[in-house]
Formats: sequence, C-alpha cells, structure tokens
Amino acid sequence: MQNILPILESIDDFLYYPVLIVVLTFAGIYFSFRTKFAQIRLCAESLRVVTENPNEKGAISPFQALMVSTASRVGTGNIIGVSTAICLGGPGAVFWMWILAVLGGASALVESTLAQIYKKRDDDGGSYGGPAYYIEQVLHSKFIAVLFSIFLIATYAFGFNALCSYNLQSTFTAYEFYNAETTPCIIGLILALIVAWCLFGGGKRIVYVTSRLVPLMGVIYVAVAIFLMILRANELPAVFKLIFDDAFNFQAIGSGIAGSCLMYGVKRGLYSNEAGVGSAPNAAASADTSHPVKQGLVQMLSVYIDTILICSATAFMCLLSGVEANADAAGAKYVQAAISAEFGTVGPLFITFSMILFAFTTLLGNLFYVDNALAFLNNKKMPGKTFLTCYRIICALIILAGAVLPMSAAWALADITMAFMTVINIPCIILLGGVVYKALDDYQRQRREGKDPVFKAESIGINPDTLDYWK
Repeated sequence: MQNILPILESIDDFLYYPVLIVVLTFAGIYFSFRTKFAQIRLCAESLRVVTENPNEKGAISPFQALMVSTASRVGTGNIIGVSTAICLGGPGAVFWMWILAVLGGASALVESTLAQIYKKRDDDGGSYGGPAYYIEQVLHSKFIAVLFSIFLIATYAFGFNALCSYNLQSTFTAYEFYNAETTPCIIGLILALIVAWCLFGGGKRIVYVTSRLVPLMGVIYVAVAIFLMILRANELPAVFKLIFDDAFNFQAIGSGIAGSCLMYGVKRGLYSNEAGVGSAPNAAASADTSHPVKQGLVQMLSVYIDTILICSATAFMCLLSGVEANADAAGAKYVQAAISAEFGTVGPLFITFSMILFAFTTLLGNLFYVDNALAFLNNKKMPGKTFLTCYRIICALIILAGAVLPMSAAWALADITMAFMTVINIPCIILLGGVVYKALDDYQRQRREGKDPVFKAESIGINPDTLDYWK
C-alpha cells in the first residue's frame, strides 16, 4: 500500500483538479440557468411533493425513494468527511461545500428527472432505471452505459464501502481499549458479518429498525448542533467570518490548490451529497409518481438535507468548540474532541452511536445501487444464485479490508471511483437535459392551472411508444 498510495493520490489530484472542478462548476451553473434556478425557486414545492402517496397501493413512494438515496448520502461522510475537510483544507471548505450543494441541487434535479422519464416497468408493475438505462436508450451507447455500471460497482461495492468501514472503526480511537493492530480488524469483522447476514436474507429486523432510527438520529444530530449554536450564539459571527475569510483566501488556494479549502470542499462535498454522480437516479427511478419532475424535486431536497443541514451541523459543532483543527486530528478525533468540550464523556458515545447507525444504512443503501448495476449488466435481470453468493461474500470482505486501510488510501480509492462515475454521468445529462427542461415547464404549467401534474410524453414532444413505463 505504501508503494501504491502515491499513485492513487496523483490520480486523485488530477481527477479533481482540473477535471472535476471544471466539470462540476460548469454543470452546476449551466443547469441552474437552464432550469431558471429551480433548485432555489422550487424548494417549497419539493417539500410539498415529498409527502405525496404513490399512485398505486404498495408501490414505492417519493418519500421512500428519498430515504433510499438519503441513506446512502447521509452517512459517515457527514461526520468524518466534514472533519477531515476542515482539518486538512481549513474552515473555508465548509463554504465550498455549501456552494457545491446549491449548484448540485440543479444537477440532482436533472439526473433524477431523466431517470424517471426513461425508467422501465418490472414484472410486478413497479419501476427501475438510472443513468445506464437513459444512456443506453437515448444516447444509444451500450459501451458507455456498461462503463458507467462498472464504475458504479467499483464505487459503491468497493470504494465507498471500504471507506465507510474505515470511518466507523476510526471513531473508536477515542476509547482506551482501542489497539491500532487489533481493534480495526475486530470492528471490520463484526460489521462485515452483520452486513453479510442482511445480504443473505437474515437481519430483516435490523434493517427495519435502523431504517427508522436513522431519520430520527439525523434529527437528533441536527438538534444537538442547534443547541450548541444557541449556547455559543455570541461566537457565531466569528465562526462565519472564519469560514468566509478562509474560503476567499485566494493566495493560499493558489499556492497549493490540491490541499486547499476549495479542493477539500469539492471532494468532501461531492462524496457527501453525490449530486451529479449518477447514484441517486437509481433510487429515483423506483418511485411511483404522477410526473417525473416530482421525483427530481425530491432528490434535489435530499442534497440540501445532506449538506446544508447535516454537514453544516458537524461543521458548527466543530468550529464552535474551540478545539484546534490540524492534520493530526483529521477524521473522528476532531469531531469527538469538539463534542467532548461541551458534553464531556457523553460526546464521543453520541458520535459513535450516530456513526454506527449512519454507517450501517449507508452500506446497505450503497449495495442497493450495486444490485441495479448488476441487473443492467446481466440483460436487465439479477444474476444467478451462485454469482450473487460470491458477490456478497466479496462485499463483506471489502468491508473487512476497509477497516484496516490507511486513512489516505481509503479516501483516495473512494474519490477516484466516484470521480470516474461523475465524469461519465454529467456530460450525458448535459446532452439529454433538453427533455428535462420541457418536462419542468410542463409541470409548472399544470401547477399554475391548479392541477396535480400528470405526465404525458407527447406533451413534451416524446413519442410515447419509445418509452417503457409511461406509454
């Protein structure tokens, strides 16, 4: 790993600067103008839509699809990722996370609406889809669709799951029993066994309980941050000043952009909210809704929940604590030290419990996306039992291996695989975006007429016979 790490870091640096910095900025600004800043104008509408029931009884609702994508988005990156960004890039990284979230909201709207328009109907009357499907159907490029699916599997079954496992075990460094040689292995093994049990059909009660605890835990986590902000309200202006001063310290950014607050804000922001990566559309396509734009708005909301709400909660808990941020404290150490400053020994326990819940649901949410990619590669159906057994064993082993990786290697692997997905997905949705803008206009026209929008392909110039679900 010591020999491979410099190579990984070089690839990582190149992919994010100049490639992704340019691609993400251009795409976010472009989609913002083409949708007339729908990510800002239609925030209230997204809150209304998320509470709607599915059209058919038993189908996946917009809220349930939101929870699947949020389970993957809201995870260890919201805690450890933010801490790492502040410690290694500086407090200005928080500002660039916010900017990426606002711009990324438009990208999330476009990619998820596309997934809804071109989704497929399954044998049970439900739906499925995602970037691989709209790339194949509209761009007529099986090769690019297959390439995207391969990188999705590499990202969510390998890169993200290994990093998630590492981040979870790192929270235990705050306890006296932690041993650098044995504790990561033990925690990785326990986590791998539990996830494997769930993947092989067991542990349904665990999945049921955690899927309901995570939204509650998210609310409690944000409430704790708000409580701290109220307690230290007199220090808030200084913290905001610190964030903005560092964010616009262009001399520091220019002297070394690879390690700047801008770069860490983009890296950790993209890892956290996944806007434009092409993952959330896989969940969005499964929702039963009357108009594709509705689910686009719901997924746009997920980006804000993840970054503006939960990542900001971590940032303010850390920056208001008075605990010094430095490279040695990057990761769990900084968060736990920060919350200990206010809550004593209860603080690290709270962070550890939050991480356990967030990590577990993130792992399962990630593997939902992988199943969709595997089905696409296998002629739109899940592979056979033997293949799935081997695949699930490998997934468990990756989780075990991730716990013992060095921090820099874990982050670099996740960053690289995610970057390749993004570099494929964003140009594709730019090319296909025209149909989304027409669908958005159609949706808003029906809302102005006082209707509950219903999608008809011909109303935006699409031949219904070319669509599978909506015809």
